[in-house]
Amino acid sequence: MPEPADMSGPDVAKTPGGGAPGKEGKDSVTNGHAEGEANPFAEYMWMENEEEYNRQVEEELLEQEFLERCFQEMLDEEDQDWFIPARDLPPGVGQLQQQLNGLSVNDSIAEDIVRKSSLNPEAKEFVPGVKY
Repeated sequence: MPEPADMSGPDVAKTPGGGAPGKEGKDSVTNGHAEGEANPFAEYMWMENEEEYNRQVEEELLEQEFLERCFQEMLDEEDQDWFIPARDLPPGVGQLQQQLNGLSVNDSIAEDIVRKSSLNPEAKEFVPGVKY
C-alpha cells in the first residue's frame, strides 16, 4: 500500500479504487460506496434543515402559547364585565334577594281587588301628552 506522501502524485489514478469512476468497471467506488448503492446518508437528510425545522416548530409553539394567553385574558375580562350577584353584591344583599324570591301574590286577594275595582277595562291606553 502506498504511503500518504505517495497519494498526491499522478500514480494515484493507477492504484485500485483511486482512479476515476467508471474506469475500473463494476468495482468502481465513489465516496467509499458503490455507484449503484442508494445514498447511504438518505436517512439523515432531514438533519440538513434541522435548524430551520426547529425554528419553525418553536415559532408555532410560541404562537400557540400567545393565543392561549390572549384567550385566557379575554375570558378574565369577560368575567369582570359580567354581573354575578354572589360575587358583586355585598353579603347582606343575598339574604334580601332570597326573601324577595320567597314573596308571592295571593291569587284570591288579587281577584277580590279586580272585582271591587272601579276602573274601566275597555278604556284606551293612557299615553302622556296625548289628548283623547
